[in-house]
Parts: sequence; C-alpha cells; structure tokens
Amino acid sequence: MSLPRLQLFEFNDLAWVGADLRDTIIESLSRGLRWGRTLHGLVAPLAAFLDEAGTHEVLDVCAGAGGPAQIVVEEFRRAGREPPRLLLTDLYPRAAAWERLAALDGAVRGHPASVDATAIPPELGRGRARVIINAFHHFSPTLAARILGDAVRSRAPIWISEPFDRSPRMFLSFAPFGLGALLANPVLTPERTLGKAVLAWGVTPLMLAISAWDGFVSTLRVYEESELRAMVAPLGDGYRWTYGTYEYAFGGRGYYFHGVPIE
Repeated sequence: MSLPRLQLFEFNDLAWVGADLRDTIIESLSRGLRWGRTLHGLVAPLAAFLDEAGTHEVLDVCAGAGGPAQIVVEEFRRAGREPPRLLLTDLYPRAAAWERLAALDGAVRGHPASVDATAIPPELGRGRARVIINAFHHFSPTLAARILGDAVRSRAPIWISEPFDRSPRMFLSFAPFGLGALLANPVLTPERTLGKAVLAWGVTPLMLAISAWDGFVSTLRVYEESELRAMVAPLGDGYRWTYGTYEYAFGGRGYYFHGVPIE
C-alpha cells in the first residue's frame, strides 16, 4: 500500500533560512546527484522525449541554482550525445550561479528575470520543451496542476522527473553520495564562506539532521503516476502522456512523466 502524499516543509524552501544553509543543502544535493550518477538513466528517455517533441531547445522551468541542468548536459556528453540547449528560469533567479554554468558550457544559459512556472511568457516558451527536474514535488497539487495546464494551453511539450518515488527508504540509496558531498562542500563550493564550513564541519550532526529531513520529506511529497494522470485528465485528449522509471546505484529508482501535443 502506498503512503499518502504529505505537503510538509523543507528547510531550503523557507524564506528565513540563511544563504549559507540554503546553498549548503542545494550544492550538496547537486554534487551528490553527480557523484552518484543519479541522472544517468534519464539520458535515453529525455532524448526520446525531445525527439518526439521535435525540438532540442529546452526551458528549465524551476532551475534553482542550475545543478540538475548541468548534470543532464554532462550526462548527455558522457553518453556521446549532443546535449539539449537549456534556458534556465525560476521564480527566484540565481543569476550568479547561472553565469558560472554558462561560462563552463555553452549549452546552458540563464534568463535574468523572474518567471512564474504557472504562466510562462510566450516569448520564452515558443519553440521550447519545458522540463522540471527534481523540483515538481515542491509544488502543492493546485500549483502542480496549474503548471501542467499552462503547458497544455500553450501546446508546449513538458517533462517532469524525480530521483525518488514515494518511499522514504529510497532516500537511503542517495545517502552515501549526499554525506560525502556535504562534508566536501566547504572546499568544493564556488563561493567559500566561513558559514558553510561551520555548517558542514562544526555542527555536522545538525546539518545531517536538516539534510536528512529535507531528503525524507522530498520522498513524501513526490507525486505518484495515478496522481499525475489525474492532474492531466481534465486537460483533454490532445496530448500523449508517458510514465516510466529508471534505476541507479544502491537500489535507487526515479521516475519521469512527460506529455507531447498530438498533432
């Protein structure tokens, strides 16, 4: 029997959380995803989705600091494929982080203005497939449905993927990489601060507890296939919706869900 979805809080969502704490969580997560090759299994289905959509221009709708986008590009190149060209957007743009990514790889660039995922401007969405990687669980059912509805109204292909399904034990598959990434973060972070060092090395048990909370809560907020299909059911029959899963190290399993307009 599946667990009920719980709309609990994550520390990195809270407005009062300081930049050092938020960056430590996000940077450690992104590095753990890279070290664990957690997104490697998305290369083939994401490439197939873009081929079906007829575009390799991508609008990353909830890009955050851009970590998942960078990893996707790296995994495409590692697999010998030309990566998609990603335009990073977010309600709260991370311009400095995106500029660093753009300097590293021309396949990634950022849009400096705030972008609401429930109302994508036509000039940004035109000709681009929308992707939400490792972030859809942050949205309440109402907002999640509005994001999907905006894509359908705009006839935009849309991709959603998460590295876990709704089972807290799934987060344990990520724990070995996440722990190493947390402890290494003060050295590897692009913006070294005393606060990040204190969080990772000075108050390690507290930081581990916060990271574990955010990780387990993430798994409890993930949408299951039946819930995703229920969201898109009222949107009509003009889309082809596909659900699939992929696996990675230590028994990890993620999912992807995407829709492409039927011409």
